[in-house]
Amino acid sequence: MKKLALGLALVMGLAGTASADIAEGIWQTQPDDGAFAFVRMSTCGSAVCGTIIRTFDETGEYQSENIGRQIVIDMVPQGDGQYEGSVYRPANDRIYIGRMEVEGDRLNLRGCVAGGLFCARQTWVRVQ
Repeated sequence: MKKLALGLALVMGLAGTASADIAEGIWQTQPDDGAFAFVRMSTCGSAVCGTIIRTFDETGEYQSENIGRQIVIDMVPQGDGQYEGSVYRPANDRIYIGRMEVEGDRLNLRGCVAGGLFCARQTWVRVQ
């Protein structure tokens, strides 16, 4: 009986420590080449990944070929809402060194080349 109680306590303790990452949720990107997207951020192993789930342009929602594409790749938490990983930009079909920071309902995303010498930035807002 003691083993059962100890096992239950251990399982309950581990379940209590499992919590959602602050980056998890649905985020709206800034417009890029006239379109924007909703990206679902979720854990992928010990990192966070983001996949395009809806796309919009000046006429409204449309079915882009990028729906289902992962654009935030293996962002590893660094603490204090900071992450490092990779970012894919559909507009030019390139992967960049990525960094992101979550500040409340804002996600600051940066994609860089040349070891971080040249970077582009976007600020996303939480939709859900």
